[in-house]
Amino acid sequence: MLHRKIEGYLEGHLKSETDRILILEGARQVGKSFIIRKVGERLYKNFIEINFVKDDEGPQLFKEIRTTEEFYFILSSIHGKNLDSYKNTLVFLDEIQHYPQYLTLLKFFREDHRFRFIASGCLLGLTLRETTSIPVGSIIRKSMYQLDFEEFLLANNFGFDTLETLRQKMEKGESIDVAMHNYIIGQFRRYLLVGGMPEAVNEYLASHNIVKVREVQESIKSLYEVDATKYEEDNNKSLLIRRVYNMIPSQMENKKKRIVAKDIRNKVGDRFDNYREEFEYLTYSGIALNVNSISNPKYPLSESVHKNLLKLYLNDVGLLTAQLYRNNVRPVLSDEEGVNLGSVYESVIAQELKAHGHNLFYYDNKQKGEVDFLIDDYKSTSVLPIEVKSGKNYTIHSAIDNLLSISDYNIKSGLILSNSREIRTSGKITYMPVYYIMFINADQVDESEIYFSCFRHPTRSKKIPY
Repeated sequence: MLHRKIEGYLEGHLKSETDRILILEGARQVGKSFIIRKVGERLYKNFIEINFVKDDEGPQLFKEIRTTEEFYFILSSIHGKNLDSYKNTLVFLDEIQHYPQYLTLLKFFREDHRFRFIASGCLLGLTLRETTSIPVGSIIRKSMYQLDFEEFLLANNFGFDTLETLRQKMEKGESIDVAMHNYIIGQFRRYLLVGGMPEAVNEYLASHNIVKVREVQESIKSLYEVDATKYEEDNNKSLLIRRVYNMIPSQMENKKKRIVAKDIRNKVGDRFDNYREEFEYLTYSGIALNVNSISNPKYPLSESVHKNLLKLYLNDVGLLTAQLYRNNVRPVLSDEEGVNLGSVYESVIAQELKAHGHNLFYYDNKQKGEVDFLIDDYKSTSVLPIEVKSGKNYTIHSAIDNLLSISDYNIKSGLILSNSREIRTSGKITYMPVYYIMFINADQVDESEIYFSCFRHPTRSKKIPY
């Protein structure tokens, strides 16, 4: 069974004294329902699951409900024998975005204190924006992502203790030995092919057959495309959503790695604003990650965003390599000469940073160059620029050098991630192996911090040497 770090967070929340209702959100197929079901069935005598998509496709018992009493009446007619007290009963509302009125009802479920509730959904950003009465004080929103590289290692029998040792070595700036480095970089390259979708990882663990893994990934991609059609009644818009989504891999191979508006419909003069809804769907659904452009890299980065200049990455690196290389694993596993893996490496870094709580930005300046990623460094109230190098010339990084030379930005250091084994610092630049991205967590106090007393993450980074 796959180890998911968010399991501890869920358990901590449900064991806590808070009565706020947790909504676990994220893209389809990342494992939201499974992990809630696993924790809920373990902690509660009565676990009741209601899937609003299945209800809409079937009896539609819950579709027209507008009051709590109506809901309780229907609930008791189906699950009456399993309904007990708040302490003993957890009601799981799955795919809550499908019936938006329940987002408003959550406030009253909380006030009634009749049963404990938890919910999951995707596209909640769009749904909440369109909901007239948002119960802000009654809910906690928590994002879930596919398996990150750390979880992938654990799935491949990598030990907790070994991960902790790696983290400590990274903190101390100590390089690991050649054999261990080669093993981890080998696992990292497999992660680039398999990605983190639970079904794909499970298939890989069961068969180690790339063809079967690709079949899983293709079915997930098709599901995402069908979802776009279901969500957007305007057929033209749904086709444009699919068009933009399918353009992401190829556009990442161009110099700027951005989707150009005029390329979407091959229409000269087209502007980004014409496709804002399509981009919002892709990012709010979680199937694409947006990285906003920054030309004035000062903390906090969100204050300097160019909203019309952004990059899109697929939410899972395995889905990307499935489209780029199909069943050919050699370009990735063997690091073949002549094959540019830059877009693949950037994708996995975007995926990891997002899963670890970072908002994503990049630096774009015509004179000074482009830096792959910028993240807020909350401890130093500064900005950390990150460059990802897939080739051997990882010590050449003029753009990040230019950025660090501007004193007005108050950037204290930069980070270069590559296939190189050594951790070392030269001036303001720290070099480290690309797989250490798994330890670069956002240093913010959020809801997850509250419950660490209930679940100690074995590899939580205390300090990063940059």
